[in-house]
Amino acid sequence: MVRLGCVIATLMLALCPAAADTAWPGLIQETLMLPIALPDGSRVKLEATVIRPDRPERYPLVLLVHGTPRATGDALGTAMAQQSPVDLLDPALAFAQRGYAAVSIMRRGFGRSEGRFAETLSGTCDNRDYLAVARTAAEDVSGAIAVLRGEPWVDPDRVLLLGHSTGGMAVTAAAATNPSGVVGILDFAGGHGGAGPDRVCSPDHLVEDAGIFGRTARVPALWIYSQNDHYIPVALGHRMFEAYVASGAPAQLQILPPFGVEGHAMLVMGPAELWWPSIEGFLNGLQLPTASVVELPPRAAIPAPAPLNAACSAYFDYYVRANTDIKAFAWNRGGHCSSVTSVSRTIDQAGEEAMRQCTAAWKECSLYAVGQSLAPG
Repeated sequence: MVRLGCVIATLMLALCPAAADTAWPGLIQETLMLPIALPDGSRVKLEATVIRPDRPERYPLVLLVHGTPRATGDALGTAMAQQSPVDLLDPALAFAQRGYAAVSIMRRGFGRSEGRFAETLSGTCDNRDYLAVARTAAEDVSGAIAVLRGEPWVDPDRVLLLGHSTGGMAVTAAAATNPSGVVGILDFAGGHGGAGPDRVCSPDHLVEDAGIFGRTARVPALWIYSQNDHYIPVALGHRMFEAYVASGAPAQLQILPPFGVEGHAMLVMGPAELWWPSIEGFLNGLQLPTASVVELPPRAAIPAPAPLNAACSAYFDYYVRANTDIKAFAWNRGGHCSSVTSVSRTIDQAGEEAMRQCTAAWKECSLYAVGQSLAPG
């Protein structure tokens, strides 16, 4: 994505759990195929992952909604197929360890979810239609809420929606319909149409659409952007937010410090310590939990390669702290790197992606770490 010292690779009605594990003591993780109903009466199953405390209680639900790869043509299809609910594993764990049932979903056409991809943008870059695709994405969000509120481990009256990037647009569009049980919205770097660093197609349309959603949304929301987001620049985030609240929607805005060389990746790549403090006041205001009830074990220590430039030193630290074993870190003797902590389904895919990105940017690279261990050889 960015060649400035590193490359970023950027969850009652027969839910059919496909797998469960206890990688984190005190928590349950399950992979689900979530059957949802769409407004036209059809039904599809969405791939999802749930992480929740391992106790027979009802917990507030946080529904996590992913972004969209910046790619076109066949590359976009490949990238979408590789996406997984565990792309948002770290934020899901941050909520689960604080007493939430965290469910990350894949919208139609992403990952292994059923259904046709229905979020294709129409119009030229100067005339993009974001409103239709945001409302389509919101159908998946609303369908998932309706099913999950019936689960015995969910408090149906305490639902929080969290969206990243295009997922932020999806939860904002869903908020405009004020779904039952939803008490709050977290919009991380919400937007669409990034066509290159600091270049967004039809930004005025995004602002206009935010105003449209704000006319009917009455669920409290918190919008969060990083100062160095080059996908949805903070100035555009400000404009969208102002249009949203000017239409009557209750919302707050938080601008966080820069994250590495690309602030858009903070939620996905950064440790929760970077962003959790910014949402605690909002959650407290909604009477939702913020204190840890399950302590996660520390990740294994891995020595850093040398040399690493300043940006890659930070990304290696984020790599080690990432709560997943499906990750890889590639580097070269010039101190450049590629860190993959999401968008891969297997550890082999993570290694291949880290090497692909590193060699594309700097030609000579080697795989340094996979999972929580040094790479063989």
